[in-house]
Amino acid sequence: MFPNTRFWFTICSFLVTILAVLPSSQSAFTRKLALVQPPATVLKYHKGQLLFGNVTVNLIWYGKFTPTQRAIVVDFIRSLSQKTYGRQPEPTVASWWSTTQKYSGRPVIISLGKQISLNYTLGKSLNDAKLEALASKYSHVNTINFILTASDVSVYDFCMNRCGTHGWTRGKTGKFPYAWVGNSLPQCPDQCAWPFHRPIVGPQTPPLVAPNRDVGIDGMIINIATVLAGTVTNPFDQGYYQGPSTAPLEAVTACTGIFGSGAFPGYPGTVLKDKKTGASYNARGVRSREYLLPAMWDPKTSTCKPLV
Repeated sequence: MFPNTRFWFTICSFLVTILAVLPSSQSAFTRKLALVQPPATVLKYHKGQLLFGNVTVNLIWYGKFTPTQRAIVVDFIRSLSQKTYGRQPEPTVASWWSTTQKYSGRPVIISLGKQISLNYTLGKSLNDAKLEALASKYSHVNTINFILTASDVSVYDFCMNRCGTHGWTRGKTGKFPYAWVGNSLPQCPDQCAWPFHRPIVGPQTPPLVAPNRDVGIDGMIINIATVLAGTVTNPFDQGYYQGPSTAPLEAVTACTGIFGSGAFPGYPGTVLKDKKTGASYNARGVRSREYLLPAMWDPKTSTCKPLV
């Protein structure tokens, strides 16, 4: 941790499944209160700066990724801006992303910037200081530098308490946000690639088929979406969140584990299925890509809003 310069949060999906294995005494207690409507999740606005308008995302590829893996991620980033990259049949990645406009009242137009490939320049074991150093090397004016680590790279606290993070620091032009997500294969797909892999705890139902046939990368897409939404709605610790600033619920983490209607702990909900491949998805992107995206909290209705 770096005083006054960093903010990290956990997006590990295994936390959802933990709720599914609560002790029987607690489950019984919950049933007794079944007629009591639980309070709605409310992300409070803390009067800080939000990101909106034109925002560039630079992708920093740290380690080895195949051309196909890179294309899946690049197409996702490009799919966020419907106006720039054309309309797709609903539901779309762009319609999912449009909920971020409800936080600031202004569109957040994401464009793909530079792609930087780094061949383990800081080794295969990274900590927070190294992540910040990587993000600080490149342009950060109206930009989010997004670090993506390969499957053979270990990152401090990765798999233990987090699958990705976003933070901020200061540069010559002022403070700027950045983010990181790692490929959890083969380290912890049971924690960071659910529901495409059986969870570490909870119901051991068959996992969903990954829409791009890559459990690690499709798991990364879920976490990239989560971190990116958190970055634009709470970039400098004073945006939208619930709970303590050191461990907040944000735009997507407030809806952890919800991908479709009828979701409950351990069950992602009803989503679409590709008739040819059997893959599960809930959003379409450029080049007819299919993605599974987590629900995002809607500040207008104070509800978690899945696409399907």
